[in-house]
Amino acid sequence: MERPTPKPGDALLSLSTPLPVIDEDRLAANIVRVQGYMNAHGLSFRPHIKTHKIPALARQQVEAGASGINCQKITEAEVFADAGFNDILITFNILGPEKLARLAALNERISGLKVVADSRVTVEGLSAHFAGRKFLSVLVECDTGAGRCGVQTPDEAVALAEMIAGDDNLHFAGLMTYPKAHGEAEVEEFFATAIAALAAKGIGCDIVSNGGTPSLFHAHLVPSATEHRAGTYIYSDRAMARAGHGSLDDCAMHILATVVSRPTPDRAIIDAGSKALTSDLLGFADYGLIVDYPDAVITGLSEEHGTVDLSKVEGPRPNIGDKVRIIPNHTCVVSNLFDIMTFHRDGVVTRVESVAARGLVW
Repeated sequence: MERPTPKPGDALLSLSTPLPVIDEDRLAANIVRVQGYMNAHGLSFRPHIKTHKIPALARQQVEAGASGINCQKITEAEVFADAGFNDILITFNILGPEKLARLAALNERISGLKVVADSRVTVEGLSAHFAGRKFLSVLVECDTGAGRCGVQTPDEAVALAEMIAGDDNLHFAGLMTYPKAHGEAEVEEFFATAIAALAAKGIGCDIVSNGGTPSLFHAHLVPSATEHRAGTYIYSDRAMARAGHGSLDDCAMHILATVVSRPTPDRAIIDAGSKALTSDLLGFADYGLIVDYPDAVITGLSEEHGTVDLSKVEGPRPNIGDKVRIIPNHTCVVSNLFDIMTFHRDGVVTRVESVAARGLVW
């Protein structure tokens, strides 16, 4: 038997749990606030859809002024191409014949597809597969301090850009980075040096793509960038609030959970475990903030159970059957745990959206 699906008009507290719920007004305000900042600073904005994986939300972002979207994997991009999106940047090294075949088919369908590369191996694989096909636009990914993917120096970026620009099957589209938070000075130095060296060689650099939600309101401190990418901002979460990206009152996603046991006066068990709340700590000592009981501490998660320490809660404590709202540490992971996302306004369901790109991790 299928689980009942929430319907518009349902009271939020009548719904079966655990369930992620999205506040429509907070969601809309987050979109407007960030797009307004980008517009004010003359930056194109490319939202990262891995946070929500829902075409209807990407459409809201584009209608607000976003220039295109950012996907992390080919299968995500396919879902959004099916939904009518054309300007898509995939920020992941793509390797192997199966993925390259899917990438080529996607490139034939839309005119605005772009990918990244940070090594000769990746570029050679792209070139070999796209020989005789429609050319593919490629950005060089740069490591400007985050210590993840990316060429390590501006000289390496220029060398790889020359390789792409000189390839008959590829088009050099620009530079891209996912920096460490608040690393704007390092990003600008890297980009400015690379852009100047490219110009000296007669190589244009149309797109200079910076990224990240934690320091997105400092994006204007990277004047060489032409666009910024961010994902988490649309829902926000506990980690983003701690980072100064708005407050807890800007967090649009809550996990609705039910207290299913009170084994002791100081312990409650909720029906949201690691399959509903991410196990990501992100520097916190617990697994989410219970809005209704902020002094309660979610101390542990098993698959279906969350253990809550109530010892610091003064006054009334939750009873068996009570529902509580939890702000997750990391909202993006929660999106990939559920088939649907339930939206509400003032405690009443407004719509239910399928998480269309859920589980599409390659």
